[in-house]
Amino acid sequence: MTGWYMERTPNRSAQAVIAVTLLALLLVAVVPVALLAGVVMMMLGHVVGGLALFGGSILAAAIAVALAGVSGMRHLRKLLSGRSFRVVQLDGSQYTDVAEPQGSDYTNVVRLDRSEYTEVR
Repeated sequence: MTGWYMERTPNRSAQAVIAVTLLALLLVAVVPVALLAGVVMMMLGHVVGGLALFGGSILAAAIAVALAGVSGMRHLRKLLSGRSFRVVQLDGSQYTDVAEPQGSDYTNVVRLDRSEYTEVR
């Protein structure tokens, strides 16, 4: 049971991806609040400060979303290339147990034999 628990616990890389993603979500959620605060500042006479607040919040949210995307893709590539996540490519012989539908409601369907299928690699 201890081995299973250790496998299920995310490592530091996964924890970093989760943290960056949560930061990005938080910053995206704060953008409307920053817009409201910027409008209030502009109504009080601080036009440049209001625009800077709103622009800065959008810039920070965009950077956090981009960083979360890049780190998430890097973590996914590491998982797929490593031995911790096994991906098996199936060839055509392993799909023999899948039954094809016999009847169809469509009248203009072309039926193909197994010999007419093409395999894309």
